[in-house]
Amino acid sequence: MGRLEGRVALVTGAAGDIGRAVVQAFLDEGAEVAALDIRAGASVPSGVLSLTCDVSDGASVAASVAAIIARFGRLTTICTVAGGSTPRDGTVVDAPEDEFWRAIRLDLFGTFLTCKHAIPELIRAGGGSVITMASMTALIGVPDKSCYSAAKGGIVALTRSMAVAHAAEGIRVNAIAPGITRTARVTAMLEQGGGGGVYIPRHLLGLAEPLDVARLAVYLASDDARVVTGQILPVDSGVTIT
Repeated sequence: MGRLEGRVALVTGAAGDIGRAVVQAFLDEGAEVAALDIRAGASVPSGVLSLTCDVSDGASVAASVAAIIARFGRLTTICTVAGGSTPRDGTVVDAPEDEFWRAIRLDLFGTFLTCKHAIPELIRAGGGSVITMASMTALIGVPDKSCYSAAKGGIVALTRSMAVAHAAEGIRVNAIAPGITRTARVTAMLEQGGGGGVYIPRHLLGLAEPLDVARLAVYLASDDARVVTGQILPVDSGVTIT
């Protein structure tokens, strides 16, 4: 019997490498899964409810939550993977203003909206787990990621606020903070000799794989983490301690 038997999970950003790994890990542990992504017809693991959703649009998120309830009747787990940085980011002096608002709208506001519309269903289900996605940039100073750092730092604060606000309703809220993770985009960038800079050697055990993030998500969604809430848990190979 899997650790997530009987759970119904919503995963945003489900077509990306980390999101896809989370969806598959949840399925492997027995959960029913709704895979949300902005890309219509995006490739996600088989056996899921695949929904096109723009997490930065409240009506789109609300419609996705309604579709999940119509299909499964309940919702117990939220994992907000949707987000990401771009090469347009930079220092606070250099970064374009529209890149700041892109990062805030996608990463932070998208997390806010997903939780706003989905947490009431966790309350109706009698409790559950919310897993947000922070970043190493929320925990250490990365000079050329000011926009992304601001968004991910906001997710850290939002995670702790929600953990306190909803504990009495049996809802646990935690964040995963990945370091540089070997997604297809990162791998291509490294093969071209770009990115990573001084941070690559600080990953003491090597770069993480998407599955490493997914395994922590499974733990946080399961009863193994029944008294874990309000925590920011790095999956970063030690980069934030060096």
